[in-house]
Amino acid sequence: MSQRIITEYLAIDLETERWLCRRCQRDLGNARENYKLGLAFRQRDPGEIHSSGLGEPRYTPDPQWCRLVEMFCPGCATLIEVEYLPPGHPITYDIEIDIDALKADQQSRSKR
Repeated sequence: MSQRIITEYLAIDLETERWLCRRCQRDLGNARENYKLGLAFRQRDPGEIHSSGLGEPRYTPDPQWCRLVEMFCPGCATLIEVEYLPPGHPITYDIEIDIDALKADQQSRSKR
């Protein structure tokens, strides 16, 4: 099996070196790059998430200082990641996998 599970919704195909959505198997891009580049994005006002809906005051980040970015698989719309970022800040690069080490591990396991 050339697929390695990375998170609940992300896997890497070691043969093709591609990120995959585990739910629908959609190709999300080069596994040596940020998987988030292959996702669909939606920005939301933090007040939408933090509102109680009852009119009572609650802590809500100021939308001029903070944006909520939801990232979905473009194939099946599974929510894969959510980030709170300052406006203008790039999407984070939070997972970097040593693919060569994973391939070596897979080869050593197949020889056993």
